[in-house]
Amino acid sequence: MPEPSILALFAAACLALAITPGPDMLLVASRSLSQGRAAGFATLAGIQVGIYGHALAAALGLSQLFVLVPLAYDAVRYAGAAYLLWLAWKAIRAPAPAASAPPGLRRAPIGAMFRQGLLTNLLNPKVALFVLALFPQFLRPEAGSVLAQSLVLATVLNLIGAAVNGAVILAAGRIGRTLAGGRLGRAPQFLLGAVFAGLAARLAFEGRR
Repeated sequence: MPEPSILALFAAACLALAITPGPDMLLVASRSLSQGRAAGFATLAGIQVGIYGHALAAALGLSQLFVLVPLAYDAVRYAGAAYLLWLAWKAIRAPAPAASAPPGLRRAPIGAMFRQGLLTNLLNPKVALFVLALFPQFLRPEAGSVLAQSLVLATVLNLIGAAVNGAVILAAGRIGRTLAGGRLGRAPQFLLGAVFAGLAARLAFEGRR
C-alpha cells in the first residue's frame, strides 16, 4: 500500500490531469450529448476498466513491449484508429434521438457503450505508455506488492476521473435532452462521429509524440 503522502501527491497529479480537457473527457461529453447520461457513464466505466487493464500490464511488464517492439506499438495503434473510424461511421449513420421515447425503450445499448469505452481505451497504446511513465514515479518496492500498489494508484486515478467526468456527463446530458427532437436533433450524432474520427486521426498520425 502506498504511503499517504505518496497517494496525496499522486491524487494532486491526477486532478491536474483530469481537469485538463483531453480525449476521454471529449469522448464521454459527446457520447452524453448524443445518447444521454446513461451512455456517457457506461462509456466512462469502460474507459476506467481499461485503466485497470493498463495498470496490470504495466505492473507485469507487458507495457514495456511497446517500448521495445515498435511494430507491436504500431499494430495496436492502427487497430485502435480503425476501430474509432468504424465507431465514427456508426455514430453518423445513427438516427437522431427522439425528444421523448416510449416507456421501456432503451435510448442506447448500455452494454455496447461500455464495450466501446473499454476497447477504445485498451486499443490506445498511448494510455499504456502514459501509465508506464507515470505510475513508477509513485511506486515503492519496499512498500509491498508492486501489482497491488499499481491497482491502488489506478483506483485513485479512476475515482478522480469519475468525479470530474461525471460532472461533464451530467452537464452534457442536460444539453443533449434540450437538443433532442428539435432542428439540431442530429447535430450531437455528427459531433460524436467527428470526435471519433478526430481521435482516430490523432492516434494514427501522431505516433509516439
